Amino acid sequence: MTLGSPSLDPAGRPTIRERLTAGERSISFEFFPPKDEAGERQLWTTLRELEALQPTFVSVTYGAGGSTRDRTVHITQGIAEHTTLSPMAHLTCVGHSREELRTVIGSYAGAGVRNVLALRGDMPEGPTAPWHPHPGGLRNAVELVEMVKGLGDFSVGVAAFPDVHPAAESAESDARYLAAKAKAGADFAITQLFFRVDEYFALVDRVAAAGADIPIIPGIMPITSLPQITRMAELCGAALPDEVVERVSRFDGDPAAVRAAGVALATEMCDELLSRGAPGLHFYTLNRSRATREIYAGLRSTVS
Repeated sequence: MTLGSPSLDPAGRPTIRERLTAGERSISFEFFPPKDEAGERQLWTTLRELEALQPTFVSVTYGAGGSTRDRTVHITQGIAEHTTLSPMAHLTCVGHSREELRTVIGSYAGAGVRNVLALRGDMPEGPTAPWHPHPGGLRNAVELVEMVKGLGDFSVGVAAFPDVHPAAESAESDARYLAAKAKAGADFAITQLFFRVDEYFALVDRVAAAGADIPIIPGIMPITSLPQITRMAELCGAALPDEVVERVSRFDGDPAAVRAAGVALATEMCDELLSRGAPGLHFYTLNRSRATREIYAGLRSTVS
């Protein structure tokens, strides 16, 4: 079964693959599907505020076990049809049969969504829980990349892990798996959140040593609340270094100062990443634009 080429992007926008291949330095923002109407209004406000920065793309996450599938498809289609933004849809293997995955991919294609982030996904219990494929589904992200590529001319991204995926046997095996996703047809990768720049470049070197020449875009989550970022790091299996905690926690009790320290830290990271050759930046916004806009405005390095 093939869908053929997806419908043209409603605004004729190039794919992420095309923009990266042209040498464009990428800037992108990630959102999650809102739970209610108030959350959806907040999301659209944030989208409009960040639209002015003319990002390379924006992405919409897919809940654990596919729990937000319909909302993810709805929001992604809305972005494609009603904004100048280029959307990237998330898709996971968890909880879906092959036929269900083909249906979702077809929904994206029908809306002119040409960019897909193909993820194995985590079980609802979290990234450290044993992973079990759907009886009629796919076993891993490599198979999902192959499926998406086989169903149309999509630009496909995958996940990367500077701090190593919790289920990986080693940093080297994790890099080899990313190389396998590239061999299956992945056009680029986006990292999980991280806080040490050297860990990102160590990942880039490991993947190159594994034989893959794939752009790896660093994922950045600004610290605006220490309890929140601690929880996010735990959920993602990312390391939260002591020096980061110390730098931010000294302002405990002063939310504005904590937030300012977090924004300053992220801005420094982004400048170093770009100056050392990273192909762009991907911001985990938590559906708020202020911190991301402040980091963008404070960059010394160019993102264009």
